[in-house]
Amino acid sequence: MKALVLSGGAGTRLRPITHSYAKQLVPVANKPVLFYGLEAIAEAGITEVGIVVGDTAPEIRQAVGDGSAFGLDITYIQQSAPLGLAHAVLIAREFLGDEDFVMYLGDNFIVGGITHLVDRFRETRPDAQILLTKVSDPSAFGVAELDVSGKVVALEEKPAAPRSDLAVVGVFLFTPAVHEAVQGIQPSARGELEITDALQWLIDHGRDVRSTTISGYWKDTGNVIDMLEVNRAVLEGVEGRIDGSVDEASEIIGQVTIEAGAEIRGSRIVGPAVIGANTLIAGSYVGPSTSIAPDCRIESSEIEFSIVLAGAVIQGVRRIESSLIGRNTEVTPATGVPVAHRLVLGDHSKVRISS
Repeated sequence: MKALVLSGGAGTRLRPITHSYAKQLVPVANKPVLFYGLEAIAEAGITEVGIVVGDTAPEIRQAVGDGSAFGLDITYIQQSAPLGLAHAVLIAREFLGDEDFVMYLGDNFIVGGITHLVDRFRETRPDAQILLTKVSDPSAFGVAELDVSGKVVALEEKPAAPRSDLAVVGVFLFTPAVHEAVQGIQPSARGELEITDALQWLIDHGRDVRSTTISGYWKDTGNVIDMLEVNRAVLEGVEGRIDGSVDEASEIIGQVTIEAGAEIRGSRIVGPAVIGANTLIAGSYVGPSTSIAPDCRIESSEIEFSIVLAGAVIQGVRRIESSLIGRNTEVTPATGVPVAHRLVLGDHSKVRISS
């Protein structure tokens, strides 16, 4: 069995971060989201993995390499444009051959991994196995409709009027039957080859499409709020450890990981939280559900429920929360300026100002 990991999306909902950064590499608890998926695939006993990449291919290649760090053998498959999940299957035909495979969206996060799902698929081997979960806004996802017996009877991508609250989770298991399906469908109104259309093709042609409704934690980390929620969930399961230095004037409460080379001076850190290597926290408060990446500097500031990427500097700023702060950014107070705000914002930024 092989795996196909999709890492070619543009990440428009995470802009401006993703103007210069692959969305699959945005860190959760200081580890790229993509890495959690690759680890789950390896734990399921799958070693041959194709990664579909787009414009951010150089970053993905540099981060993942040949896959040996994960116990995987990686093949990179270039996608000319984000033309849909079924298009990714289409262009991966040579890599996939005639073997069964799991397709995993590189920006999705599932607590508990996929080993039990893969094992069940290997035992029963339907033509397709999909995962479903109940969501409050199904119109933002692929939606499945089940009959009274729980059989999948219809699927629709981002419907204006959803017929159920069951969203299709970003992990799919297929036999080679799906190759005929992706060749038999046409682009949707969005101009993409939709995997939901391919699944519907299988259903319409009498193929065996089964579903499993999961109640565990799943997130599509395509926007900032979901990314922060995943960060919170992961941090809650991380046991604290202190490999860096903490002075006597500092207070560490709860599950806090302080990586080697990090330095905490006169600060209070309340977990769950992680402080990356070679980061300095001085005269500051770091609150729960916060990840600070390596090589950052936070002085005389307060921050919680946030993700701070590598090389960022936060100095003299009170109360930052629910924020995603990019690499090598500087956040400082304005000085010598009347009551006014001075902003330099990237495209599609969102700013909330309380005064």
